[in-house]
Amino acid sequence: MIEDIKSKLNIDMQDSIERLNTQLIKVRTGRANPAVLDKVMVDYYGTPTPVKQVGQMSTPEARLLQIQPFDKSLIGEIEKAIINSNLGLTPSNDGNLIRITFPLLTEDKRKDLVKSVKKMGEDAKISIRNSRRDQNDLVKKAEKAKELSEDDSKKYQQEIQKVTDQFVIKVDEVINAKEKELMTI
Repeated sequence: MIEDIKSKLNIDMQDSIERLNTQLIKVRTGRANPAVLDKVMVDYYGTPTPVKQVGQMSTPEARLLQIQPFDKSLIGEIEKAIINSNLGLTPSNDGNLIRITFPLLTEDKRKDLVKSVKKMGEDAKISIRNSRRDQNDLVKKAEKAKELSEDDSKKYQQEIQKVTDQFVIKVDEVINAKEKELMTI
């Protein structure tokens, strides 16, 4: 029973970490990162298609992202999709390429981003704690149904807490790394 619980707990908590990482990718750091455009969809002949599937993305400089469309007639659509995505990015094109310059972040903007990153980390910790609560409830129900002894129940709850503590530490590591990245000029 405990192995099933720990397995479910690990899966749920790993999902929380992955969601956090996905959210953090979208946080601009002043450096060009193609992952910022992962959710931007382009109208490709009536079908919403991710930008990365309609053009080749590259970062020739630290603060410059280039998109080379596979079909040059899509330049206007790609440009429009980026503007409408509300990412705060302004694309420019020369007829062949779309260039997006990532502006340097001000100190105040960096501090605001760090605050939002910490909030994302706290949300991930809440998700992890909710998973812990759900698994502890299963253990307590099994104890009430006399499927587990009181000692086994306490032991299982301690093991669940150990797993939870490990994942909370992982969240802190991810948040600290992103904070350091944001505050580095």
